[in-house]
Amino acid sequence: MDLILDLADTYVFDTAYQKLIPLASLPFEGAGFNVTTTAVEKTLSAWPRSYMPRQILSLCILTLIGIHVLYFLFASLSYYLIFNHEMMFHPRFLPNQVKLEIQTSLKAFPVMTLLTVPWFLGEVRGWSQLYTNVDDMHIGLLGNLGGWGSWVYMVFSAVWFLVFTDYCIYWVHRLLHHPLLYKPLHKPHHKWIIPTPFASHAFHPVDGYLQSVPYHLFVVLFPMHRLLFLGLFVAVNFWAIFIHDSDMITGHPLEKIINGPAHHTLHHIYYTVNYGQYFTWADRASNSYRHPDASLDPLLEVKMHERAVKEGKTKSD
Repeated sequence: MDLILDLADTYVFDTAYQKLIPLASLPFEGAGFNVTTTAVEKTLSAWPRSYMPRQILSLCILTLIGIHVLYFLFASLSYYLIFNHEMMFHPRFLPNQVKLEIQTSLKAFPVMTLLTVPWFLGEVRGWSQLYTNVDDMHIGLLGNLGGWGSWVYMVFSAVWFLVFTDYCIYWVHRLLHHPLLYKPLHKPHHKWIIPTPFASHAFHPVDGYLQSVPYHLFVVLFPMHRLLFLGLFVAVNFWAIFIHDSDMITGHPLEKIINGPAHHTLHHIYYTVNYGQYFTWADRASNSYRHPDASLDPLLEVKMHERAVKEGKTKSD
């Protein structure tokens, strides 16, 4: 997020803060803001880039814009290009469900933003282990790996990010199904028994936040390149949308390894199976795995329902 904030400061926020809170608005020189000459020359605002309230406000704006763009862009693409619209005729598909999913998501975004911004603020202020230059990467007592070692670690960190966050999200998700937490926090998301991609973020804001914590925790615990983290963060948000398209295409070679849309569709239907995010290994190890057999496809119920309606009309005629 620090990269995005730097770009936003350069092209938007520096000018905006200069006009909204100019340096001349200070009641007396410094005003406790610890404004350095460099910062003044760069921003010409009473709120320099390093001023924490400005960073918090800017991050709130960027996070709100970002989550709306990611949600509507990826969910719309998935809804119109991948989602099987026949699923909307399923007996358990709610009236006006897509509208309700979007409304629930939009209500959750502001609270999720407020809960998430402290993590982004930590990244901006250097409280994480994000790094910029590959050759400058350090790992604890191992020091500077340098050369090919740094590139090997970059590849490893991407794999480790997926493994670490998948396992953490598995247990966060499973805990959210505990009776004490399920009704107040997670049940709103299971309102969508036959979800569309717009259901991906349609949950209680605390539920959504808790399942995102592992992403932010990772860069506090482990070094990761800033661009790699940004790319993976966007990718996992896309994956969260993708697995909510109710797709039950089965029989592909990675079916027993990758927790895809078919697996997550079964989670929404049967509640206590397939808690994983990307992989099936945690579910397998914890006896919560259910294989997405073609016989479990909810589309079969749609066909049965259509036949029943057709037969009913024929008899009534």
